[in-house]
Amino acid sequence: MTRMSGWLARWRERNEDGAALATVVIVGFVLLTLVTTGSLVAMSGMQKSSTDADWNAAMAAAYAGVDDYQSRLANDNSYVQYGNPAAKFSAGSAVALPASENSAFGVGTTGTWATVAGSSGAASYRYEVDNSQYANSGILKLRSTGRVGKELRSVVVNLKQQGFIDFLYFTDYEIQDPKYSGKNATTCTKYAWASRPADCSNIAFDLGDTTNGPAHSNDTIRICDATFNGPVTTAYNPTSGPRYDARNSNGTACSGQDFAVAGGPTYSPVIGMPPTNAQMKKEVRYDIPAEVPRPGCLYTGPTRITFNAGGTMTVRSPLTKATQINGAATPVAKSPAPTQCGDPAQLASATGQTIPVLDRNLIFVQNVPASSSDPNFTSTTKVPTACKTPTTSQQPESLPTNGLGYPLANEDLGSSSVVESYNCRYGDVFVEGDMHGLMSIAAENYVYVTGNIKYVDPQADMLGLVGNNAVWVWNPVNSSGSSLLSSTSKANRRIDAAILSVAHTFQVQNKEKGGDRGTLTVNGALAQKFRGIVRYGTNGYIKNYVYDARFRYMAPPKFLSPVTTTYGVSELVEVAGALNPDGSCVKKAGFCI
Repeated sequence: MTRMSGWLARWRERNEDGAALATVVIVGFVLLTLVTTGSLVAMSGMQKSSTDADWNAAMAAAYAGVDDYQSRLANDNSYVQYGNPAAKFSAGSAVALPASENSAFGVGTTGTWATVAGSSGAASYRYEVDNSQYANSGILKLRSTGRVGKELRSVVVNLKQQGFIDFLYFTDYEIQDPKYSGKNATTCTKYAWASRPADCSNIAFDLGDTTNGPAHSNDTIRICDATFNGPVTTAYNPTSGPRYDARNSNGTACSGQDFAVAGGPTYSPVIGMPPTNAQMKKEVRYDIPAEVPRPGCLYTGPTRITFNAGGTMTVRSPLTKATQINGAATPVAKSPAPTQCGDPAQLASATGQTIPVLDRNLIFVQNVPASSSDPNFTSTTKVPTACKTPTTSQQPESLPTNGLGYPLANEDLGSSSVVESYNCRYGDVFVEGDMHGLMSIAAENYVYVTGNIKYVDPQADMLGLVGNNAVWVWNPVNSSGSSLLSSTSKANRRIDAAILSVAHTFQVQNKEKGGDRGTLTVNGALAQKFRGIVRYGTNGYIKNYVYDARFRYMAPPKFLSPVTTTYGVSELVEVAGALNPDGSCVKKAGFCI
């Protein structure tokens, strides 16, 4: 019994030793596992952290590509044409540029990449340009892809040129046009801070004027009892004090300024106006398809355009003989021009010709050419220099006055704001109607708005009106100063359009005559070199100007741009990566995306 007890004691001791050893082994294994797992987690975290950093840096590299392209556009306005037509996104719309001039235009596995400055080669980008809609809408599309390590990210942006339509109201000089005020054009055509004389007919925002959108002036703005329901900018930048002149048009100190954006006008550099709208005439040339793939229509001399709600327009242009030309002013031979622009014989008829509104295109109305070799030339013996009264030398003899019925019977031109009213050798266009489509109209001389211009579809329709000289709200009067318009035509006027007067002004014709005309509503944008008068005492219109917010993202077809400009991002969206790390394109259904 004693022996048995001793054996059991010894067995118990040995068993407990084994259990302790097993416990030690198990605990050690668990600790080793924890250490190993921790190391793996730490290494995985380091890799994930590195991947996240590359992912974020790739987006920054894509943005760097956008910035690079914008800077190139700012330095060279013609850069819009360049890209790599071999890129899928460009779809052949761009003009090729050697990689040595821009490495960001590389394509494929052997193509170049541009290096992000300061990244020591770790970050790079490529971009592709789609300029196919630039002429129609003023929009450039850019797809920029950033690459860091094996991470790539792509963004697509719409780039819109800064222009006159960025503002509901734009002026170069805050004075009445010297051409119509009678003031000295040489001494008055300067900014207020550049020692402009005090008697240059300064015009103030006053009498409850309300501006419902962004406004800019290159000059010092006079503001009294007026409300600005949008940002206001000016190139006037004093060292202290407000950036506007708190005086009325007579120079008397005033109050009542109301700015929706606190602080009043802020500084913005001068936006340069082109000297003329002549560059728009290039858009009717048929001989430069690389620059003008879809020529518009050219009309000569006084031209009347009446929009019809169904998407057509009735055009009457008695002196037009060729509606598209080349650089040598040679007419198109056997071209589709008569179908698109109308047949000259019908355009000259008493009723004109009804044709479709040009699809995303431009009409240019030119003066009668002085050269007899020009296909649109008409001699002065057939069309007198001043045709305010019909003469027997006019051909055809049935054409009254300027060929379109202006001036009206008993219309008094002696008191007209327009000294050269209705001259039959000038490129004047007379416009009204229910407009349905996307089109711009430019006149070498004046644009007359003879009635309401209304969009049929305010979300889809868009019109640009560009007068090289004034844009007039038509207001014919007799010798007594009474309006010659019917009672219904007298009440109110509405213009749905982007309006630009390049060398002069937007103003009511015979501003001091005709009595109260109600309210002038402009739905769109208005830009002019000089301030125009739409109400004079009890005559003319009360202003109601409302900004067309679509102009933040697009422009009327082939609309005129400032001399100096920048391109801003109007829309930006991240898209699925377009490229693989080796530069090859990502494919979907067998095709590059």
